[in-house]
Amino acid sequence: MKKILAMALFLAIVASAAGQVPVTEKTGERPPLRQRLFFGGSFGLQFGTVTNIEVAPLAGIWLLPRVAIGAGPSFQYYKDPFGRTSIYGGRTMLQLTLVQDLNNVIPIGWNMGIFVNGEYELLSLERDFFTSTPGADGRFLYGSFLAGAGISQPTGKRSSMNLTFLWCITGNEYGIYDNPEIRVEFYF
Repeated sequence: MKKILAMALFLAIVASAAGQVPVTEKTGERPPLRQRLFFGGSFGLQFGTVTNIEVAPLAGIWLLPRVAIGAGPSFQYYKDPFGRTSIYGGRTMLQLTLVQDLNNVIPIGWNMGIFVNGEYELLSLERDFFTSTPGADGRFLYGSFLAGAGISQPTGKRSSMNLTFLWCITGNEYGIYDNPEIRVEFYF
């Protein structure tokens, strides 16, 4: 029931934002589509007793100057002393920028932004790796909601580096996420 309620809330926010038309502050006109699109994602590496390699590209659009949605595939290779597996699937995200330029609020000399982020991730997991059922074959789908906040540091006119802290609020019974899940993402 919690998953359905959270998904309904997420879709309601996206639907209400989709009807809005972003405008530029200077001219009052809507920016062209190519200026509202963004691409990027994250890449993760961990080596040692546990090896974890993750690639998660993302494509999105700014619906409003402070509201963005995006989606993309996700792939992980995971190996520990008990075995190895591949995890793949996709994610959707909604990002709301609370403060676009922190320097305007607190004169600290940095032009960072602060945002909140919500994601739904649907992954395909191997039964024999993630369940205790002996001889289980095949894969199963596993969905989870993640929510959190982060800071965004512009690195150019249309690019930024984001540091995001996400907590898994539903669906972590297989221990896929450490709370918080810390991501460094690049958007351009």
